[in-house]
Amino acid sequence: MSVKKFDLENRLVEFAAHVALFCKKLPKDMVGQYYGNQLLRSGGSAALNFGEAQGTNSNKDYINKASISLKELKESRVSLKVLHKLGCADQSQIPILLDEAEQLIKIMATIIKNKK
Repeated sequence: MSVKKFDLENRLVEFAAHVALFCKKLPKDMVGQYYGNQLLRSGGSAALNFGEAQGTNSNKDYINKASISLKELKESRVSLKVLHKLGCADQSQIPILLDEAEQLIKIMATIIKNKK
């Protein structure tokens, strides 16, 4: 039986990609663009900052970059909640993205806690 290796970087990249595809389908009005742009930036930034964290030379630097990634995931979660309340997005995708954001937040917070 093969054991699948857990790869947080891949999950963050997948999340960023799903967020980007979700944002492409948002309305082109002022509200869709505002929250879509916020979500697109924070969802992508979580993956990019984690990538930077992996290249750090000290625990302090790692915690700093991972903490930024955590902050961006939390921002993504709030943007998704706002879009859900507004009803201006593909409502079937929001619970899936929210669930993944919540899981990634918990994982990232645990990693940071264990590095301290």
